Amino acid sequence: MSEREVRASPRVPGERLILGVESSCDETGLALVALPEAGAPVLLAHALHSQIDMHQAYGGVVPELASRDHIRRVVPLARQVLSEAGRRIDEIDVVAFTRGPGLAGALLVGAGMACALGVAIDRPLLGVHHLEGHLLSPFLSADPPEFPFVALLVSGGHTQLMRVDGVGRYTLLGETVDDAAGEAFDKSAKLMGLPYPGGPHLARLAEEGRADAFELPRPMLHSGNHDFSFAGLKTAVRTHLVRQGWLDRPDALADPANHAALADLAASAQTAIVEVLLKKSLGALKATGLKRLVVAGGVGANRQLRSQLDQACGRRGVRVHYPELHLCTDNGAMIALAAAMRLQTGQAVPTREPSFDVKPRWDLAAL
Repeated sequence: MSEREVRASPRVPGERLILGVESSCDETGLALVALPEAGAPVLLAHALHSQIDMHQAYGGVVPELASRDHIRRVVPLARQVLSEAGRRIDEIDVVAFTRGPGLAGALLVGAGMACALGVAIDRPLLGVHHLEGHLLSPFLSADPPEFPFVALLVSGGHTQLMRVDGVGRYTLLGETVDDAAGEAFDKSAKLMGLPYPGGPHLARLAEEGRADAFELPRPMLHSGNHDFSFAGLKTAVRTHLVRQGWLDRPDALADPANHAALADLAASAQTAIVEVLLKKSLGALKATGLKRLVVAGGVGANRQLRSQLDQACGRRGVRVHYPELHLCTDNGAMIALAAAMRLQTGQAVPTREPSFDVKPRWDLAAL
């Protein structure tokens, strides 16, 4: 990158610059975070490309297409981030990348770019856990949390409750035993003929419906633990569609005469998912005695979930923290931030040895 491509921006003495690379699934994210000698990390710039339009034709993520698109996007996005931050490539101190979990091929693209850049500019590398990025992302918000807190992670195929006592100090309280909340949203939406990604479309349709129109299960709501299960809920949505004669009937699902009933089913499904997430989160708060809840991940952007959590926690004197809406989905900012916080607390040591040892399956509690 030439000097003409960046705006002049004086560097603060003692600060370190961390470039974050996210490529775990269907979003390519790059970000630059400044880590000062003292104080909290600061997001300087971030850029994101979503592959939604590309995958819509297939009704879901096609891993090979995702990997190829990451290859096309990752370098231009890095240039964009550096330009917007007014920094040069040789000012980067650490290159962080998502090591896992995620799609193996997609992870390898980010790891490959990070390793190549690290070698090219002689800078160390740091692999980051994708879910740790989500968990810590609210620290970039206008209302950052304080340790300790309970975290509700609702990202893609993950639904977990964690006790978080500090960076790298995570205790698993409960997790899904089958489908995650995001999968329940997306799979129910697909059954109802809604476009990919289904979750946001289902939530919008639900705003037009009655939440008590259909009786849907709340799996494991009274299980006595903090685990989740959403596969049965998806099956119940399918059963209702079969009864209506609408399953695998695009013509019936698109018929305006059936719109109100579909909105009712969407509202009933969303309410069931939100109720389970709400009750389980409140149970974890009660069990730990903590008065702070962090909600992170794509489903954390759901308006009904936020509203009900805010109301219920407000009555109990519990503070709730969310990432900014534009940082709820996968992004490079959360990867750069997680790397910065690990470096700041001495929880990680970057390496100059390039490694393509990505971890498509990686337990956050094992960190």
